[in-house]
Amino acid sequence: MTAISLGPSPTRRDALARRIRFLVAATITYNVIEAVVAITAGTMASPTALIGFGLDSVIEVSSAAAVAWQFSARDHAVRDAREKATLRIIAISFFALAAYVSFDAVRALTGTGEADRSIPGIVIAALSLAIMPFLSAAQRKAGRELGSASAVSDSKQTLLCTYLSAVLLLGLVLNATLGWSWADPIAALVIAAIALKEGRDAWQGKGCCAPAANTSLPAVGIVTAEADACGCKPGCTCCS
Repeated sequence: MTAISLGPSPTRRDALARRIRFLVAATITYNVIEAVVAITAGTMASPTALIGFGLDSVIEVSSAAAVAWQFSARDHAVRDAREKATLRIIAISFFALAAYVSFDAVRALTGTGEADRSIPGIVIAALSLAIMPFLSAAQRKAGRELGSASAVSDSKQTLLCTYLSAVLLLGLVLNATLGWSWADPIAALVIAAIALKEGRDAWQGKGCCAPAANTSLPAVGIVTAEADACGCKPGCTCCS
C-alpha cells in the first residue's frame, strides 16, 4: 500500500513563512551594518581582508533580499512560482562570492594584498561568529519544514559567511601575533570551492524536497516511500 505524503498544515505554513521573513530581515539588517563597518575599517587599515569581507556582506544581502521578495507574497502558489527565480539569484550570489574570495586569496598569496592588523576587523568578525550561526540554523530549520529550497540555500550562504568570518578572524589574529599572512587566503580558497558547489546545487534546484501540504487529509505524519522521515527524497541536500 502506498503511503500518502503530507506536509505542514496551511496555518503552520503561514507561521513558517512569517518566521522566514523575520529571519531574512534580520540577516539583511545585520549584513548592511557589517558591510558598512568592514568597508570603513578596511579603507583605514586593511583593504584586502576587511573590504573583501564587507563586499561579501553585500553579496549576502542580495541573496537574502531574493528570499525576502519570494516570501513577501502571502499566497502559497505565488511563493512557489517565485522559487526557481529566487534559487537562480542565490546561485549567482554563491558564484560571485566564490569569484571574489578566490581573487582576493590569490592576490594575498602573491603578496599584493595581505590582512593587516585591525582591531575593528577582529571585533566585527567575532560578532559575526556569534550571530550568524543562529540565523542560519533557524532559517534552515524553517526552510526544511516548509520545503523551501530557496530558504535552505540562503541559510547555507549565511553559514558560508560564518566560515568567512572565522577565516578573517583567524587570519587577522595569526598575522598580528605570528605574522602568518598566508593562513587567511589558504582557508578562503577552500571556502570558495564550497561556495561553487552550493551555487551549482542552487542553480540545479537542489535543496529541499519536503512534500507540499495536502489540505484534503488530516495531518497524521505519513510520508511517501520515496521520501525519508524529514521529507527529503534521494538527491536532495535539505537534510544533509
